[in-house]
Amino acid sequence: MAHATQLSTVIVDDHPAVRAGVAQWLSAGDPPIRVAASGDDVRIAWTGEGATADVVILDLHLGGPAPVMGELRKLTEAGRRVVVYSMRADDDIALQCLELGALSYLTKAEGAEHILEATVTAAEGRAYTPPSLAGALAGDRSANRPTLSARETEVLVEWFQSESKDFVGQRLGISPRTVNTHLEHIRVKYAMSGREAPTKAALLARAIQDGLVRLDDL
Repeated sequence: MAHATQLSTVIVDDHPAVRAGVAQWLSAGDPPIRVAASGDDVRIAWTGEGATADVVILDLHLGGPAPVMGELRKLTEAGRRVVVYSMRADDDIALQCLELGALSYLTKAEGAEHILEATVTAAEGRAYTPPSLAGALAGDRSANRPTLSARETEVLVEWFQSESKDFVGQRLGISPRTVNTHLEHIRVKYAMSGREAPTKAALLARAIQDGLVRLDDL
């Protein structure tokens, strides 16, 4: 997809070889993606050119055993578009990251094609599902499925397939305000079942887990 200006990223990873490799993959993209800043501390995403980069590519473990979930939350709450790139092929961690607002979760076993696609998609504010994440979403480990009405399910599926609530409204013959009301009701139902879904990516994860949509439909 063509962009009016070159996309930029900030890479946060505590391994210099990983930062260099990701930067090389991004620069070789078509079109190339610029690395505005990179470093081994999340502060690089808040300072200088890193503060205005379109996408943050974030390693979960920066010099310690504990994942930096708090830092991920701060980034997403500030409106940053985050792609998590981690050594951990852990379904539960992947879903936690989506729930916190990450737009994708990639393992470092996945190569250039997926990091490029995830970055471009995240820059557009949309979620990207690589093979490893598809496995996490397919495994339904929750017995608490909220009961959605037929209309709520219809709105939800259309929203996943559309770029805006306006377009969903046009497709279904309802106002964007009504679309938003349905989506808020769905979020409340998930929250009441103990499975909060505050972001579109998290709601997509829940819907796939519950069999409301399939990856092939997206």
